[in-house]
Amino acid sequence: MSRLPGDGSAEPLLLSCHLDTVPADPSRWTRPPFSGEEADGFLWGRGAIDMKGFAAMAFTVFRRLKRQGIRLKRDVIFAAVADEERECEYGSAFLVQHHPDLIRAEYCINEVGGFSIDVKGTRCYLIQVAERGLARLRIRVTGAPGHGAKPCPDGAVARAGEILTKLARARLPHHVGEPTQRFLVGMGKHSGPVERLVLSGLLHPQLGRFLLHHVVPPGERRLALQSILSNTVNPTIIQAGGDAINVVPSEVIILVDGRVVPGSSTAELLSEVRALTGPEPAIELIHEEPPSAFSSDTPVFAEMSRVLQEMDPGAAVLPYPIFGATDSRNYAKLGTICYGFYPLRLPADLQFSALFHGDNERIPVEGFRFGLEALERLILRIAA
Repeated sequence: MSRLPGDGSAEPLLLSCHLDTVPADPSRWTRPPFSGEEADGFLWGRGAIDMKGFAAMAFTVFRRLKRQGIRLKRDVIFAAVADEERECEYGSAFLVQHHPDLIRAEYCINEVGGFSIDVKGTRCYLIQVAERGLARLRIRVTGAPGHGAKPCPDGAVARAGEILTKLARARLPHHVGEPTQRFLVGMGKHSGPVERLVLSGLLHPQLGRFLLHHVVPPGERRLALQSILSNTVNPTIIQAGGDAINVVPSEVIILVDGRVVPGSSTAELLSEVRALTGPEPAIELIHEEPPSAFSSDTPVFAEMSRVLQEMDPGAAVLPYPIFGATDSRNYAKLGTICYGFYPLRLPADLQFSALFHGDNERIPVEGFRFGLEALERLILRIAA
């Protein structure tokens, strides 16, 4: 962590990044995932997107401010933290709880936003203004134990299997919060007439559910839309008692990663899960964090839009709610306005969202250079 002091005429600006990454299986990658190899116009490696790429970009701009002796009106803080890919306990959450004055700021620039997508030939840059909350659950399924040599159709394992299927295939009710509404309306302005009607229809709770699952084609786009329009639940860990293969266990525990969209709540998600599982299994909330949303009607958001449209004339800039969660949820507890702005100009055919935690994570070298200039312009205008 480091700080460049300003003259105090404006509140601090925080540049935040996390240096931890999720694992990568080399056998599934075209190029070694921890090589940082440059090939075919891309920089390959785990963390290129999430989020060592932004760490490098932000640190480069921060270092230039220092070396060039730029006079600042606001402090600029650079924070590279750990543990974001788990619970942030030893990273941003620790700083907010124990050292808030080190990172207290009016604005924070963080990850998962600023990248481009192609919409009917228009390049649209998505700036993250909202993220979903967490609702981690423990579901305990019980049943009479039995001998592995005879059928046990009503045992805990069989019941857990039914619940797992319901959770994995769940289509929970729509909750259209203000950030999602702005995003879909903005997308509609740059879409064809049919797509515009569909996007408009997605804003209606009942009609939207029908359109999403019967009109929007299956695939990454449908899953991404489902994740910002509704709460989701994913069973991720399954635990069954005992280690004897010939004993049907009396208990199965399912750990569930629940996500809450802005405009909904943990209580609503719990109610929706209970409607899926029925009254019998015990459901325990083991970790909860509310969703976060930040206004796009600020001078900093306007300046981000201005910079991108100056550098890429004809492009559109949209506020964007992400389906995951970042360190921003912790900085928000200090009253900080947080935006995801890791600007990258991307090829139209790149399935960018599938690369988050996916195979062959990579960023285009020229797109990164574009983003480096965009970020530097932004920080000079809002901090210098």
